[in-house]
Amino acid sequence: MNTKFSKFLVLFLAFALIATLAVGCSSEDEPEDEVTDEATTEEVVDEPMSDIVAAMVTDTGGLGDKSFNDLSYAGLEMAEDELGVEIKALESNEIADYEPNIDQLANAGYDVIFTVGFLMTDTTDLKAPQYPEIVFGGIDQFSAEPASNQAGLLFREHEAAYLAGVVAGLATLDTDMDDRINEDNIIGFVGGMDIPPVEKFEVGFTLGAKSVNPDVQVISLYVGDFGDQAKAKELALSLIDQGADVIHAAAGLAGVGSITACQERGALFIGVDADQYLTVDGSGDVMLTSVVKRVDQAVFQTVKAVVEGTFVGGTNTEFGLAEDGVGLAPYHDFEDVVPAAITEAVDAARADILSGAITVGASRDAL
Repeated sequence: MNTKFSKFLVLFLAFALIATLAVGCSSEDEPEDEVTDEATTEEVVDEPMSDIVAAMVTDTGGLGDKSFNDLSYAGLEMAEDELGVEIKALESNEIADYEPNIDQLANAGYDVIFTVGFLMTDTTDLKAPQYPEIVFGGIDQFSAEPASNQAGLLFREHEAAYLAGVVAGLATLDTDMDDRINEDNIIGFVGGMDIPPVEKFEVGFTLGAKSVNPDVQVISLYVGDFGDQAKAKELALSLIDQGADVIHAAAGLAGVGSITACQERGALFIGVDADQYLTVDGSGDVMLTSVVKRVDQAVFQTVKAVVEGTFVGGTNTEFGLAEDGVGLAPYHDFEDVVPAAITEAVDAARADILSGAITVGASRDAL
């Protein structure tokens, strides 16, 4: 509520109350009707909303990707609901849109701008110093020399992907778990673009699988972008034809095509970023679990720090298992199917990662 209007309303109510009392006093000699007033007076509490305005520039996958960009926007929606922040999203259809989208938001007076995706690292490094009064949050972006108004928000995806690899590595050996598990000891990975964050998913998944099933073959294929569902479906079908019965995709919107391939050809699927059982309708028949990446929390906590005046820039912050920044989604429809041997192995691997007994590699050098 507008502050000036609030003060006016308070004064108005005060004068009205005085006027009412005055009328009551002037009519003391008049008989009063007995009136039973059961109405209650509620105190009007003015809860000022934040005047912070926050926005994001999507990667080329855009909104509706059921994972990465949608999670970033979900973080903004949390800030809108819980902090009263005004929000906006601009979608990038191509890399050339990054810079003009940032300029548009900056010139419109936004206080916080999130640039979503590793591919925007150079653009964020360029633009943050140009707009020193604006806070920049770079999702999946490491800056060697971040500006004082810039924060890199990174994730240890490989830690959660390692747990998914444990699931897949054991599941592919258990033909009693599901009719779609075959006699081959092969699992697959479909990546969007071959960039460091996606590489971390691939490496963690492979290491986790081999930790419990040393002889497993992990076949990895890359789409080349994050939006081509048809290509991702084609790659997943190829993996299934080669014997893969569990497939993990880290490919944004393109990964939805891999889900369709698993449904049509008969394989199990492990989602990415969001709990895709919840975001991809009708996927429960193949969705074994998902590697969850809490981009929404990273966005929300950054906006919250700006609102509260506690934001510290010039930083790169990582979110892993210890920070509850990554993890595994529930097994949902497979809850009663996944054997104890798998759930216990996942719990043990998680404990070892948290204790430091296991250090999960983040690049292919670890394979």
